Amino acid sequence: MPEPDHALVSLPLVTADDREPTPTADGAEGSRSSVSGEEVAAPRNRKPLPLWQETILLLAVALVLAVVIKALFVQAFYIPSESMEPGLVRNDRILVQKVSYWGGDSPERGDVVVFKDPGGWLGAVDSAGPTSVLTTVMSKVGLYPSGGHLVKRVVGVEGDVITCCDKEGRISVNGVPLNETGYVKQDGQACAGPMVTSCGEDWTAGPVPAGHLFVMGDNRGASADSSEHLCKPTVTECVPGDEFVAADLVVGKVFVLLWPRDHFNWLERPASFADIPDAP
Repeated sequence: MPEPDHALVSLPLVTADDREPTPTADGAEGSRSSVSGEEVAAPRNRKPLPLWQETILLLAVALVLAVVIKALFVQAFYIPSESMEPGLVRNDRILVQKVSYWGGDSPERGDVVVFKDPGGWLGAVDSAGPTSVLTTVMSKVGLYPSGGHLVKRVVGVEGDVITCCDKEGRISVNGVPLNETGYVKQDGQACAGPMVTSCGEDWTAGPVPAGHLFVMGDNRGASADSSEHLCKPTVTECVPGDEFVAADLVVGKVFVLLWPRDHFNWLERPASFADIPDAP
């Protein structure tokens, strides 16, 4: 489609000398800008709104802007549990950037993301949202938990194979072990595996299906993540694939720990994920 033409159009300039004179009541020539020889009354000044009306108007505009910003660009969330310690602590406030995955981009290994419950990952209490008009309004602008969301770190993307664990207790992705000492809390465990198995039990996940992710909490001893939803050999009632999260459930990437003030921090992708090769 051709781009719109923004060229300026030159118009003839009409000066006061070019206007045709019009006779006035005393026979003198005057400008046509007068109306029947009468003076044009100056416009009256508008009466300012009362303070209470201005306050309501400003609050309404601020609320609309907050809702639009939340819907399209940035959304605030609470950290509901200890599953992302030590980096994110319960009741920390985080900001999620939605534009990170626009234009066909998708979450990458190492990203901390917020996503909607794939189904059955959260209990009734954690899934519950606002219960009153006030909390509903607050949730619209990110001041109250909206319920039904989780925050985890992306460990595997489409095609990846994740294994636990090598002789040093490390998670491996596509055969390359991850150095996660900078962000993982093992909470007394000898490995960086999930809380549902002992470090002596190895497991493999993947290849990750197209359009899905394998996610884990940083607190490996207290995180109900993809590793917990793996089908165990001793469990008969298990649906393979429930351990993966559909990428279209991701709300966005966590980019800043906003509050409390002494926890403020910018979140970046750990350098160790840069060494992971793409899936064959």
